[in-house]
Amino acid sequence: MMVVLQFMAFVLALVSTVFLIVATWTDCWMVNADDDLEVSQKCRGLWWECVTNAQDGIRTCDQYDTILAEHPLKIVLTRALMITADILASFALIILVLGLDIIKLLREEPHIKLRICYFAGFIFGLGGIPGMIGSVWYAVDVYVERATLVLKNVYLGMHYEFGWSCWLAMAGSTGCFLASIVLTCCLYIFRDARSSQYNRSIYKYGRTAAGKKYAMDSRV
Repeated sequence: MMVVLQFMAFVLALVSTVFLIVATWTDCWMVNADDDLEVSQKCRGLWWECVTNAQDGIRTCDQYDTILAEHPLKIVLTRALMITADILASFALIILVLGLDIIKLLREEPHIKLRICYFAGFIFGLGGIPGMIGSVWYAVDVYVERATLVLKNVYLGMHYEFGWSCWLAMAGSTGCFLASIVLTCCLYIFRDARSSQYNRSIYKYGRTAAGKKYAMDSRV
């Protein structure tokens, strides 16, 4: 059961890490939500803005001036949070690989490998926090910005809603939290069950003749 849990956690962690990295470096954090008369789809990301023509499928992208240029707070903060989440999740994934039972490294030290899995789960939990904060805060800010303009009776020639990149970031962050739970709580529960079962088997079957004799002499 431990091997199955480790495999499930590894697959979940790998998919979540890929989701976070793809979300950070794709361009559809915001997408135009106009009516069907629009002939193009406009997406805005953390690094560039792209327009796709609905008729011929031609896609053109304009990169933002520089990384250090003055950008809206939601872009700067989301960049920092997502990059932090990417680094933590990638680091945790590498650590998790070293702690898997199928890896020959430290196979003679199962307790050390188990602690490595615990540590990887802790890092995944930390990585999910900035990813979730960045994606949710970005999505909420998009709607708050639009609602503010509507309340001020400002004409919206085009309005946006959060796109698939933002959804991908939320999914990756949620996956990191789930992987953290599996690597910490679930492995801890099954570790205790396996340890108690092992101790019972040693007590029942593992006592040698010399041990039995010593036990009888100690009673006397």
